[in-house]
Amino acid sequence: MGYTKNLKDITMKHELINLPYSYDALEPLMSKETLEFHHDKHHQTYVTKLNELIVGTKYETMTLEEIINSADGAIFNNAAQVYNHDIFFLGLTNKGTKLSQELSDLITASFDSVEQFKAEFITKATTHFGSGWVWLVIDEKGTLSIEATSNAQTPLANGNYPLMVVDVWEHAYYIDYRNVRPKYLENWWQLINWDYVNERL
Repeated sequence: MGYTKNLKDITMKHELINLPYSYDALEPLMSKETLEFHHDKHHQTYVTKLNELIVGTKYETMTLEEIINSADGAIFNNAAQVYNHDIFFLGLTNKGTKLSQELSDLITASFDSVEQFKAEFITKATTHFGSGWVWLVIDEKGTLSIEATSNAQTPLANGNYPLMVVDVWEHAYYIDYRNVRPKYLENWWQLINWDYVNERL
């Protein structure tokens, strides 16, 4: 006779996402060396640390989103960094993709034009002080906005749903661009996977 295991008894083991492209696919805009360090070292460290921290706690049966919405301290920081990096890496591609009509219309409604949206987004990311992230988010009313967060903070914790993000921690670009963040941002824009952003709507 079969039975269904209580989902609350199942321990959640978080795993490093596989990149949906080869390590050299984004060159010359983002190097193989950068992806190896950023994804395989930095991102992996957050995943490993999160799994260590949640053992024996109420968080070991939770999804990333549930942890982010209920934890604080080191557990929140590592869970949020795994989540943030997941969106960042999945939001890159070496293939030409385009905004959907739905997303284009929402951007135009919020920022007047796609060009104005890009200008505002790049400016906010360029001027963001210190380490962090800059996001395109949508709220419960369907309104888009650009949100900057510091360190591990994520819009998810504020009730906004992230559609896309750029990582402005220096380790995201220092190998390729040293401290020239504006050049990194202009080239990152060319790598945005709009298909992924469209799907998150």
